[in-house]
Amino acid sequence: MSKKEHRLGVSEINLVVRHLKLEPADQNNLQAVVAEVDQLYGLDAISFDEKSHVLNLAYDASRICLDGIEDVLKKHGVEVSHDWWTHFKEDYYKFVDQNVKNNASHEPWSCHQIPPGAGRKR
Repeated sequence: MSKKEHRLGVSEINLVVRHLKLEPADQNNLQAVVAEVDQLYGLDAISFDEKSHVLNLAYDASRICLDGIEDVLKKHGVEVSHDWWTHFKEDYYKFVDQNVKNNASHEPWSCHQIPPGAGRKR
């Protein structure tokens, strides 16, 4: 386990890192997107690489999903790249995010647990 401090609402066990290539957009719109996404509860880090047009995100997938981040992008007129590789990664990210969210609330079972009522004295 890492000693890195995370933002409020971020659990390291549910932390995911995502890299989304964006279509070229107005610099002011990109800054607005980064500022708004940076305020989301459960986000750990965000950065934008201007050379490659890649939005880098680290967030708790049990609290935020990629769809919510894409809603912010659309709100500001910024689009995810339309190439096949970005769409492939985007679908994979959404699949993994949903699994993380589902498993975060799932109570694990184990055959090594004491059966209910077995620990009582008679």
